[in-house]
Amino acid sequence: MKRGASVKKGGGVGPAGKLAGHGASGPSQRQLRVAEEVRRALAEVFARTEFRDPDLADARVTVTEVRISPDFRHATAFVARLGRSDIDGILPGLKRVAPFLRTQLSHSLRLRTVPELHFQPDTALDYAMEVDALLRQPEVARDLED
Repeated sequence: MKRGASVKKGGGVGPAGKLAGHGASGPSQRQLRVAEEVRRALAEVFARTEFRDPDLADARVTVTEVRISPDFRHATAFVARLGRSDIDGILPGLKRVAPFLRTQLSHSLRLRTVPELHFQPDTALDYAMEVDALLRQPEVARDLED
């Protein structure tokens, strides 16, 4: 090592030759912490706000997960409707109210810049129910017993 050179903690080359600390192993602890704060704040806004948008007038939305980009400028919120599975009908409304939601987040989060919000349907529960139904089929259950 050259004189005066420094090594950052967590740096270096990790498994598979990728640089450690640079997205090689998933989101950083800070990304996870900020994503959870954004999820919590969004859930609070959805719980206490009546939207004027016709698509969102009677919609009960829950935020299941938020993923933050490495530069903290974009946040993808995975949403689901409580008691219903037709989330695709309210995605255009969520896109329209995203600037309002971002403003609300700026009041409750202590971040230098509030990330731009993007919404995606959360299909994890649907997928889990589909897998459960497949596992309960007699042919599959018979194979699993062996």
